[in-house]
Amino acid sequence: MPRRAHDVTRLEGFSDAVFGFALTLLVVSLETPRSVAELRVLAQGFVPFALTFAMVCWIWYQHNIFFRRYGLQDPWIAFLNAVLLFVVLFYVYPLKFITAVLVGPLVFGSASTETFGTLDDSRMVMLLYSSGVVLIFGTFLLLYRHAWRLRAELALDASDEIVLRYHSRAHLISMSLGVVSIAIVLAQARLAGVAGLIYVLMGPLHGWNGYQQRRALERLEEAVAAVPASLEAQAESVELDESDGGVAPS
Repeated sequence: MPRRAHDVTRLEGFSDAVFGFALTLLVVSLETPRSVAELRVLAQGFVPFALTFAMVCWIWYQHNIFFRRYGLQDPWIAFLNAVLLFVVLFYVYPLKFITAVLVGPLVFGSASTETFGTLDDSRMVMLLYSSGVVLIFGTFLLLYRHAWRLRAELALDASDEIVLRYHSRAHLISMSLGVVSIAIVLAQARLAGVAGLIYVLMGPLHGWNGYQQRRALERLEEAVAAVPASLEAQAESVELDESDGGVAPS
């Protein structure tokens, strides 16, 4: 458990309730099938539903990491937290729609019951999705930047600062991909598909960022381990000098 672990605050409890409500919205949109055809449609929506559920849970997990690790409760944090929860609630249905359109045909090999329609529809959907990405991860970035400004008050050590810096960079990467996606769609509506494929880069970029964080922590551990050895060598050198100085020359 992190050194700054604490009891669940009202802010965290409220946030957990909102995340739970967001997941509930995904479920209540499902109706009991009345025929085999409706059951088939429900089955086709299982994978998109699972992916959307996982995405919301992942956002909650990132939220939980921040508040468990830093436990900040000031007005700016409360405001940013409210913005994040609002965006999550608003984007639950658009996220599920987009996931159903993109993943449904790949899984079942047939057209989804939801479609983009015209080119303008595709452009609008991608702008909506990418705007959500920018808002969510941009809010996370602001949360981590605020924690960085308060690192002295939080009594962060060197390893804590490394973790904070690279987590902030991870959210900057996600937000930047959303910005690039929006720029592509605005530049050329026909490239809406490319604007969506840009998110494939999330995996490699986050993997690279995680690797850089591990290397930074390893270098810190090596530097810390080298300090006692250096001090011991200096102490031995001083003892030898004192011993040599105490011997009279022949």
